[in-house]
Amino acid sequence: QVQLVESGGGLVQAGGSLNLSCTATGTDRTFNGIGWYRQAPGKQRELVAYTVRGRSTNYADSVKDRFTISRDDAKNTGYLQMTSLQPEDTAVYYCSANVAWITYWGQGTQVTVSS
Repeated sequence: QVQLVESGGGLVQAGGSLNLSCTATGTDRTFNGIGWYRQAPGKQRELVAYTVRGRSTNYADSVKDRFTISRDDAKNTGYLQMTSLQPEDTAVYYCSANVAWITYWGQGTQVTVSS
């Protein structure tokens, strides 16, 4: 059974950085697309960044030039490097990956940015 295991969330002061990772387990297939979403309390889940192998990478306007999505296909792992974090970035961050045309979600990891 495919699972996405996330790690790397935590508490950071404004202006700080955090790196999230998301590893697909239970499969020997490399994911095609992988993305990061976030959901703040009382708000809808929103796309943060998404990348498809061999194609373009998209970022939400609010995180452009601050966040970077990347992937290591050999490790079946995706990453989200977050810099210049602000309190409004506080949310639960979820990774989502498409493996063999099925979309999977991670369990979510809390990112809290204090002012």
